[in-house]
Amino acid sequence: MTHAMLKGSNVPLEATTVRAVLRWTPGQGVPDVDASALLLGPAGQVRSDEDFVFYNQPRHPSGKVWWLGKKRVAEGPTDTIQTDLAGVEPEVSRILVVASAEDKTFDRVLGLRITLYDAAVAEGEPLLYFDIKPETGEETALICGELYRRGEGWKFRALGEGYSNGLRGLATDFGITVDESEAAGVPETSQPLPPAVPAQSSGYGYPQTQEPVTQPAYGYPQAAPAGTYGYPQPVPSASAVDPDFRLPPQGPQFI
Repeated sequence: MTHAMLKGSNVPLEATTVRAVLRWTPGQGVPDVDASALLLGPAGQVRSDEDFVFYNQPRHPSGKVWWLGKKRVAEGPTDTIQTDLAGVEPEVSRILVVASAEDKTFDRVLGLRITLYDAAVAEGEPLLYFDIKPETGEETALICGELYRRGEGWKFRALGEGYSNGLRGLATDFGITVDESEAAGVPETSQPLPPAVPAQSSGYGYPQTQEPVTQPAYGYPQAAPAGTYGYPQPVPSASAVDPDFRLPPQGPQFI
């Protein structure tokens, strides 16, 4: 049974690995949307900058949360985050699923929806979906929903909470380090969508492109191609690549 979620509602999850898919309606003047995830400790903050998963840092060091990438399918463009809930470190109490819109306001993003799937069930129906409607329309980043622990299990809560100062402001609120000097005056770009191609069944409950999408190189070691939907090959953590890692200025849209 697929749950149609209302803002603030929650539902328990029996699935041990879930795929959160953001989808929106394309159109003239509609900005691209980027999906990301923040892993929060008991204090409601990230433990380090490595707890931020997005296209410039596509795999968490634990290997349990990763960015699968963007696709163009018949229903509209998508961006996806996958989480192995059973393996998430005990210190992580919540995982936020976030959308940002190229520093554009979300009143220009049409038909934004988050859909959650059980990644282990081929051709499975969605577990739930939530149609996200910005409260003011001036938001440039949104917390779409959160996966959070409840006892020995996990639940999902529909949120739709917005930030007018973009993903940079949202990330800072949760403890991500943003280097002001590096961010100032640097043009910001998001990861482009691949060209549209006819959709076919993915075996995971929603269509995907006919060819695997190769993630572009952004200066961070890349995981397996997004279209394979397998566990990505191990890659070095951000701290291993650069011990002074800070949120890259060319990442999702900081203002």
